[in-house]
Amino acid sequence: MEGKTSNEVFNREKAEATVKELRQSFRAGKTKTYEWRAAQLEGIARLIKEKESEITQALRSDLAKPEMESYLHEISLAKSACLFALKNLKKWMKPEKVPAAITTFPSSAQIVSEPLGVVLVISAWNYPFLLSIDPVIGAIVAGNAVVLKPSEIAPATSELFAKILPEYVDSSCIKVVEGGVPETTALLEQKWDKIFYTGNGKVGRIVMAAAAKNLTPVSLELGGKSPVLVDSDVNLKVAVKRIAVGKWGCNNGQACIAPDYIITTKSFAPQLVEALKVTLERFYGKNPLESADLSRIVNLNHFKHLTDMLDEENVSDKIVCGGQTDEKQLKIAPTLLLDVPHDSLIMKNEIFGPLLPIVTVDKLEDSFEIINSKSKPLAAYIFTKNKKLEQEFLSNVSAGGILVNDVALHLANLYLPFGGVGESGIGAYHGKFSFDAFSHKKAVLSRGFAGEAGARYPPYTPEKQWILKGLINGSIVALFLALFKRF
Repeated sequence: MEGKTSNEVFNREKAEATVKELRQSFRAGKTKTYEWRAAQLEGIARLIKEKESEITQALRSDLAKPEMESYLHEISLAKSACLFALKNLKKWMKPEKVPAAITTFPSSAQIVSEPLGVVLVISAWNYPFLLSIDPVIGAIVAGNAVVLKPSEIAPATSELFAKILPEYVDSSCIKVVEGGVPETTALLEQKWDKIFYTGNGKVGRIVMAAAAKNLTPVSLELGGKSPVLVDSDVNLKVAVKRIAVGKWGCNNGQACIAPDYIITTKSFAPQLVEALKVTLERFYGKNPLESADLSRIVNLNHFKHLTDMLDEENVSDKIVCGGQTDEKQLKIAPTLLLDVPHDSLIMKNEIFGPLLPIVTVDKLEDSFEIINSKSKPLAAYIFTKNKKLEQEFLSNVSAGGILVNDVALHLANLYLPFGGVGESGIGAYHGKFSFDAFSHKKAVLSRGFAGEAGARYPPYTPEKQWILKGLINGSIVALFLALFKRF
């Protein structure tokens, strides 16, 4: 572990020394072999298996996260990512052969994936285990040395990583740095070969500005206001269960892909609201503040941020379900609001909590203008049986990912990229996309000494120009002349 102890502060000098050590390990070639990469993945897989109880306890301490959620949304997904990478590692590392052009005949061409070098992963607090280890897996699979900076807002999980990760991986190439803003600042002042950040757009801009000083590439996994369009032709009982578990069953709404607001028609809204009320009571009881199946709000600052949204003028009277709060326990009940003002905080800012506004329109096609008036979201959802409406949604809505007739499940498919667009993020990962995110795709063209085309060399003549133009345009006659005519 690197970071603060009782006698030591992780400052710029310490950060510089950490990067220097990692760069020496990388330059020695330790991280580049298949054997090293596979050994680290096997170590992480063992960690997940052997420390499942400790991980669950840390998540309970940081977020009061239910054990089922901890397993389904963090532990199992991390395990799947690790095993999927192990299974496919040899295939991903293999150079990709591509066609050679007629202009370089005879030749062979391939794309070689090479590690970027020494990379920094800055993680988030809402899924503090998964969002730390998943990008680290990507960095390792691609053959990089890596520093993980877990979120200080989830201190138990951060401390757990610092304690146990070095027991399972090569600590000369993979390090954990704990701390807050000063430590993160010290890390950002260093020269990295890639920075991978998960969090909000405000800090994302700080990370990108720091990276720009060294022309360091970044992946930014951010968020946004993810809409849910609900048609009146749906199986309502199934739809509301999926919306509810995707909102409140995902860390009580504190998830970057949780539904942020619903759009439906004015005529269908009463049915939808009533169905959601019934489902919420079935899931979380008559007093949801006492439910063990709801995570708490992460801290007092975020609690006040959410209650400020609720207390805003012309918003509090729009509550149609929930609204109960318990500051001492940092609990907020699942809350539905109907037709809040479009210029209210709850409709302008990402909510990141258990509040769910429902916006009504005359016809569902009107929803596209509402969605597109906001920044591009990380996810967008539609519930409908109407294939024409579904296709219009896919064509008109730009989002990091789109899911039809469910919520959040697209991130579990390791064959799909997970990432944002516009203000919801830069770059994508998961599965091979993680490997690609931390790799440089090196173009390699190989030629022998035969096949000399004299027409490419000075002095240039009209005949050479005619042959070269023909060659570029794919003429077989020109290729024959280029190879066999002597100049």
